[in-house]
Amino acid sequence: MAKLAAVQHQHYPPSSLSLLSSSFSDFSGTRLHACIQYKRKVWQPKGALCVTASSTEKILIMGGTRFIRVFLSRLLTKIGHQITLFTRVEAPIIQQLPVPRRSVMALILSSCIFLRVGLGNIALAQPSVAFREYIDTFDGYSFKYPQNWVQVRGAGADIFFRDPYVLDENLSVEFSSPSSSSYKSVEDLGPPEEAGKKVLKQYLTEFMSTRLGVRRESNVVSTSSRIADDGKMYYQVEVNIKSYANNNELAVMPQDRVVRLEWDRRYLSVLGVENSRLYELRIQTPENVFLEEENEIRQVMDSFRVNMVTS
Repeated sequence: MAKLAAVQHQHYPPSSLSLLSSSFSDFSGTRLHACIQYKRKVWQPKGALCVTASSTEKILIMGGTRFIRVFLSRLLTKIGHQITLFTRVEAPIIQQLPVPRRSVMALILSSCIFLRVGLGNIALAQPSVAFREYIDTFDGYSFKYPQNWVQVRGAGADIFFRDPYVLDENLSVEFSSPSSSSYKSVEDLGPPEEAGKKVLKQYLTEFMSTRLGVRRESNVVSTSSRIADDGKMYYQVEVNIKSYANNNELAVMPQDRVVRLEWDRRYLSVLGVENSRLYELRIQTPENVFLEEENEIRQVMDSFRVNMVTS
């Protein structure tokens, strides 16, 4: 299946290297100049290719994920051009280009390409996020997570997955010990609103800081309950926490202690009870990322199940 990706990078002025200048004429209306510089010293590269352009252009590259086209795509995006790659490669293009994942618009062609007049009228479909299912038969829970997320060991939770691109975006599962308190239903926490207050208090306790000048703002965004297809009731709690800190907490004068926003995050919890245990699926994501990926995050939340453990 073919992929079409539009890549646009922040504009930078063209490189000043220009030796042995020659031209690639009229490449998508842009006149490109290449220069090759050879060095004889062992510790320097034997050759360097420099590409400049007279103005910012939209450029189509057939392929663009291997050999010379990868190098050319990087150079063109670096100097501010919008590059469109048309390729059949299955590996994510964004892993091969030096641009942030969320600044890339990756469009996957549907089963076929429909042409009206030309390439500009291709019928495109937005890509859907693929999920994998994690099943823990020993502790009794399961959920789905984005397939490109990686597992992190030694994070303190029973299981921990993280987005490899956005390090502040992750999910984990924790559960209580039946010896400390035995749960019969998630309703033992009270109504969803009371459970939301308890969840927020727990988050604030965990994020307590002893640094000077640190201030936290928090609120419960929403609470709800639902009966899943397994017949069990689950609570869903969403909270927002902002962390503020002084840029110079030891300054004597108040005007020198400027408050800045450190981070703004959304925390989402799904609570369920089984095996006399309280299970909690936790999802952490920056607030701006949540607005972009809310649909995928809610799919993960809705997939969480607690299961009977047979001894």
